[in-house]
Amino acid sequence: MKIRDRIAEYCSSLGISMVGCAHVKRWESPLFEPWIPKQFYPHSIYPEAQTAIVIGLPIHLPSIETAPSIWYREEYKTVNALLDQYSWHLASFLNDLGYPSVSIPRDGYGDIKTLLVQPLAFFSHRHAAVLAGLGTFGRNNMVLTKKWGPRVRFGTVLTGAEMESDPLISSSLCTTCNACIRACPVFALSEDDYPESLTDKAACTNRSADLNKHFLSPCGICIKVCPVGEDRMLYDRTNIRMYEDKANYPGYHRGWDHVRSYGGLLEKPGGP
Repeated sequence: MKIRDRIAEYCSSLGISMVGCAHVKRWESPLFEPWIPKQFYPHSIYPEAQTAIVIGLPIHLPSIETAPSIWYREEYKTVNALLDQYSWHLASFLNDLGYPSVSIPRDGYGDIKTLLVQPLAFFSHRHAAVLAGLGTFGRNNMVLTKKWGPRVRFGTVLTGAEMESDPLISSSLCTTCNACIRACPVFALSEDDYPESLTDKAACTNRSADLNKHFLSPCGICIKVCPVGEDRMLYDRTNIRMYEDKANYPGYHRGWDHVRSYGGLLEKPGGP
């Protein structure tokens, strides 16, 4: 069995349904400008790296619809913890097969406050996911996937095993509906395509830092309103106007407001 097939089989045994591979040479052919600097490339961080293996786990839509809330916060933390565990196990699995491998932590920073000083992590899982053929960037500065839209988190394993890259998604999954731009509570986004769309990174980070003080970070609003993703059909949420239309969706809004009213320190429910 080929190593790529063994990886797919192992990931399936862990319940990981999204996995993609990108040869490290892909970083040397920018998909857009400005591109990430060379010191952020996989083989700059781990010289033995030949392939980046990217795994993805979803955030379930009904929980993120309550954002910002303790429900979304806890699921976000759970998914991040699983990504760290699964990527570590995958790296160990490959090491046992004789391929030197290492996992990259999901969040490469100590606290949201550090992003106010240095708004970058040492490695971008989002760029790795795009280069591994798992999605495309949207105007909300997130990776959009066919199955879950932007409601998915990624983890990465760098391995000495040399594998062919999975095909890139040839056309953008973003519908340019601008729902994320209209919903952003701090007006951090523009109608430009990524990477020009995030016009105020500091405002976005400050929003998350403020929510973190109230135990309600991350924000998540631009992610929940995105219409892309098969999960919207699964949960019967294809009409994104429901997030603003309290008159016709009173039961949903009562539920969302109920969740937002507990578990954090904000006095009133937040978010559109």
